[in-house]
Amino acid sequence: MLPSLFSENLFDEFFDDNFGMFPMWNGRNPLYGKRAKNLMKTDVRETDDTYEVDVDLPGFKKDEINVDLKDGYLTISAAKGLDKDEKDQKGRYIRQERYAGSCSRSFYVGDVKPEDVSAKYEDGILKLSMPKQAKKELPKTSTIAIG
Repeated sequence: MLPSLFSENLFDEFFDDNFGMFPMWNGRNPLYGKRAKNLMKTDVRETDDTYEVDVDLPGFKKDEINVDLKDGYLTISAAKGLDKDEKDQKGRYIRQERYAGSCSRSFYVGDVKPEDVSAKYEDGILKLSMPKQAKKELPKTSTIAIG
């Protein structure tokens, strides 16, 4: 079995699970192929008074990204569309890997107000900053009365 000239990686076909014994290895996403598991990689950093979230969204424009905060869940979604009617005047496509699709991730952030969250998108990275919630103090006494 020789690897295909146009595969994503020289070893893709060699390590393919053609019998479907390991479905988690076969996952293909039409938007990003086998690299879909690397999409929306996220770093969460804690500072003294905020949480900083950095999300990798390479190839997306600012207007293709949506950030929503509802019921304590912060949802980041991105959608990309391609015009299928485009024609190459100089030749025909031999391989076309870009597709239309969407991706999304959600994080529980608690009781944060949307106006307290700041967002900035530059160089393919979405940067979010939100305040920490005040920690609830537990009662100082731990004695329980027996009735």
